[in-house]
Amino acid sequence: MQTSVIGRIALFGLPALVVLLAPTPSGSAEPSERIIRIEASSFAYKPALIAVAQGDHITIELVATDVVHGLHVDGYDLSVTADPGQTQRLTFVADRQGTFRIRCSVPCGPLHPFMIGKLKVGTNWLLWRAVALALLAAMAGVVGFRQ
Repeated sequence: MQTSVIGRIALFGLPALVVLLAPTPSGSAEPSERIIRIEASSFAYKPALIAVAQGDHITIELVATDVVHGLHVDGYDLSVTADPGQTQRLTFVADRQGTFRIRCSVPCGPLHPFMIGKLKVGTNWLLWRAVALALLAAMAGVVGFRQ
């Protein structure tokens, strides 16, 4: 009987500890409020790459510095337009994981088609840890009922 208890601890306890204690790649696991300022000028976005965690509440502040510019996030079907010197806001929840193209939605000059950026939505590691622990608990329950 003692061996059975030690075996169960090894089978379910050690993987549970690994799931709980393994470091997350993104640093912050809980969704957060993010305000990101993007400057649009001369056929470029600054910054051109935005990295957020899945589930984050994002507010993009678009500032056009030279002419009217737009910002469209492919995959989210969201757009905003800003006049020169004006700030426009776009708020959404980053609920889809992946990399999405950001492009100018207002013809702004000869290099307009090349005015692109990227939104990278990473994994919410807290969610996946909870799923892994729930699966381990379910497996432990099934093994416990069998004996």
